[in-house]
Amino acid sequence: MGLKKKFVLGVSVVALALTSLTWNTTGKKSWAQAPNLLPKKLQNTLAQAPLKKVRIVFPARGDNADLQRKANAVAQFLSQKLGMPVEAVVADDTAAVEALRANRAEVAFLSSRPAIKAEQLANAKLYLAEVRPNYSGGHTYRSIFVVPKDSPLRSGNSPATLQQLRGKKIAFTSPTSGSGFIFPVGELVKLDLVENRDRLNSFFSQVSYGNGYSGALQAVLRGQADVAAVSEYTLGAPYITPQEASRLRILYAISGVPAHGVAIDDSVSPAMREKIINALMELNKPEYNQLLRNLYNSTSLVKVNNTSHLQPMREAMKRAGIEP
Repeated sequence: MGLKKKFVLGVSVVALALTSLTWNTTGKKSWAQAPNLLPKKLQNTLAQAPLKKVRIVFPARGDNADLQRKANAVAQFLSQKLGMPVEAVVADDTAAVEALRANRAEVAFLSSRPAIKAEQLANAKLYLAEVRPNYSGGHTYRSIFVVPKDSPLRSGNSPATLQQLRGKKIAFTSPTSGSGFIFPVGELVKLDLVENRDRLNSFFSQVSYGNGYSGALQAVLRGQADVAAVSEYTLGAPYITPQEASRLRILYAISGVPAHGVAIDDSVSPAMREKIINALMELNKPEYNQLLRNLYNSTSLVKVNNTSHLQPMREAMKRAGIEP
């Protein structure tokens, strides 16, 4: 293609994009509403212009009260470290992924399944993972099958342990939960006990969902289910009381569930991304650590490789027959 044709084509593409500028909710012009009109390379060139503000999405989680105030405190701290405004937005995981995709946010705290979706739709990647003292793997934790303490079912780590569940009543956390559904179902498929998530009734006599960890555990405590599938860190407050926890035991555990982490969109330049990561890592210092603990009870953030950290979730989803 001649130089003149290349110039005309470039001008045409930019002109097309300029006619598609829209106004976002803050009254400022944004490319977010029509990103697909531009070639990917040009999208990235435009998006990686120097940032004037960093927007971080903090997903609401059932056990977290007053999250907006706590997120604002973290945003204020990061603003001081980065030398620019940082806005904290509280939303659910779906809205967080969409904000990254539409360039309405640069950073989001995400659990592993939404993080996979964010990579697929927005080319965002996890760079940090949360560490909690009640995670057996530091930045990974266990998905567990829980039964009453006096259940005749025998605890163990062999396929025979889960074979005991044939014909039993199970309460999963929710159909979208990683540790409370995807990993348990993936394990059942791996052991050839069920074909996929749609064939659970061929193995269990009853399948129910607790609409959260507490609901699944309460189903076992009330005798409405023989076993529940939850995260290892839910055997205590705020999910159940110590007295209730004393009436339960772990039947079977699956290690390696990826901890929640921090995703950064590819519209952020490498240099700016490094500044954001370093600023977030400052929250590990004793004098600032309470700001991090207040968010989701995590004690520190560690750097992770996006691909290897999320791989166990990808494998569990594939086995369970769940699309990314």
